[in-house]
Amino acid sequence: MLNLRYQSVFKRDYKRIRKRGYDIRRLENIIEMLVKEQALPKECRDHDLGGNWSGFRECHIEPDWLLVYTIDHNDLILILSRTGSHSDLFG
Repeated sequence: MLNLRYQSVFKRDYKRIRKRGYDIRRLENIIEMLVKEQALPKECRDHDLGGNWSGFRECHIEPDWLLVYTIDHNDLILILSRTGSHSDLFG
């Protein structure tokens, strides 16, 4: 089981998606699976990112709702970096 950490920008993103009326339970279910180190469903399209985001992973909570995270396997920490739409995260 991984320990959970949030980057400050993730906390702002979380507030934004709540205001937009997203189903937060879907995000919480994905986070719970990641903390328990369970495989995500295929429809989440979990994959590595490149470029400026090298070392991070992205999964789809909904088609245009993403979660960007990384796992520190040495310290067993799941770090939540960003959440939001493609345009929110990547311009």
